[in-house]
Amino acid sequence: MQKITLQVINEVGLHARPASEFVKLAGQFKANLQMRNITTNSSAVDAKSILSVLMLGVERGHEIELTGEGEDETQAIQALRELIESDFAGKF
Repeated sequence: MQKITLQVINEVGLHARPASEFVKLAGQFKANLQMRNITTNSSAVDAKSILSVLMLGVERGHEIELTGEGEDETQAIQALRELIESDFAGKF
C-alpha cells in the first residue's frame, strides 16, 4: 500500500475542472485509489469518483492524503502526485 500527503496549490482547489482532470487520471489505473481531506478531517472516498472528490471540498492550501492499493499503485500515486505538485501543468 502506498500513502502520501500533499498540499493542493491550485487556486480553486479540487473543484470543477481540476477535479475532473484528477479523476480522469486516477481512472487510468487499476489500483484502488482513495483520498481524504486532512484539513477538514474527512473520511476517505473513491478518488475515481468525481462526485466523491467534489464532496471533499478541497480548497487551495488544504492537505490531502492519497492511498493506493493494487498492482499499479506506485505508478498511480506518482502520477497523481505530479499532477497536484505541478498545479495541473498549466492546463487551466
